[in-house]
Amino acid sequence: MSKRKASKHKLDRRMGENIWGRPNSPVNKRSYGPGQHGQRRKSKVSDYGLQLRAKQKLKGYYGDVTEKQFRSTYKEASSIKGDTSQNLIGLLERRLDMIVYRAKFAPTIFAARQIVSHGHIKVNGVKCNIASRRINVGDEISLSDKAKEMALVIEAQSLPEREIPDYVAPDGNDKVTYTRVPKLDEVPYPVTMEPNLVVEFYSR
Repeated sequence: MSKRKASKHKLDRRMGENIWGRPNSPVNKRSYGPGQHGQRRKSKVSDYGLQLRAKQKLKGYYGDVTEKQFRSTYKEASSIKGDTSQNLIGLLERRLDMIVYRAKFAPTIFAARQIVSHGHIKVNGVKCNIASRRINVGDEISLSDKAKEMALVIEAQSLPEREIPDYVAPDGNDKVTYTRVPKLDEVPYPVTMEPNLVVEFYSR
């Protein structure tokens, strides 16, 4: 698993948006970009720039997955019958770390990836430490006994800023079932995502 070394919130500052909808995002106080030139007036962005921005925002939202992994997901989405942008979102929402995040087992997508990699999550009763694992409809995702008592998990379950979407069905506080692959308009993004621009970026 790759380790993120840069500040997570710099993505918010760079995009000028609260990507994850967190109350402690610096964008809530400073809407301009990071660095000494962050407050300069922004010039008009080219079509390529808009596409790149859409890709960086979507990639960052899902835990800043590596470019290799993200491109591979796009290629798989483009090979599936139907709308490529919808397929891309569907594949990203099937990642184990994202379902752990959606289930409110972790306060952030980065924390979700961490508790998966540390072996605190079970898939259909079997421990799994691969954050990028693709979950199938009907799979059960549950917390280990140790994880149920972790302060991180207890904090996440009490967060008021987001709800569990209806395609992740809870069974008590420690287990969920992935019921279906969502469409773009069903995914609870705090900001507007434009996977169609991501498709345009990769299909240039």
